[in-house]
Amino acid sequence: MDILIITGLIVIAIILLLVELFIIPGISLAGILGGVSLILANYYAFVHLGNAAGYITLGISAITCLGSLILFMRSKTLDRVALKENIRSTVGRNGDAKVAIGDKGTATTRLALIGYADFNGQIVEVKSADGFLNEKTRVTVVRIADGVILVERDLSPS
Repeated sequence: MDILIITGLIVIAIILLLVELFIIPGISLAGILGGVSLILANYYAFVHLGNAAGYITLGISAITCLGSLILFMRSKTLDRVALKENIRSTVGRNGDAKVAIGDKGTATTRLALIGYADFNGQIVEVKSADGFLNEKTRVTVVRIADGVILVERDLSPS
């Protein structure tokens, strides 16, 4: 009967620890109960069956835990639940289609390097090539690279 109790506790521990590792990652109830079950099985073996049986149980529980982990990782079970889709979408950069180099506009927000500017009624995200620019500062588009619109302070008379 003692061996049946110890075997049951070790089996429960292995199942709960595998659930913890592969299905519900993080520190959860399954991991805690699995660890407690494993400790309880070894404690029970030492107390009720003696030191020799306790060490044998400790070795068997360590080997079965590692063995089940290796077998589970080598099985195709993880391949069935693994994410295999790659994300191919990109962020829409419509701002560079609305403005061209040389367009003049007004900063609608403070350009602490990045902010928003109004070009002919179109508000787009811009990056300041001149450093910090205050709100309502006249700006000119100097470059468009990789969807980033670079602006400088417009020094020409309005």
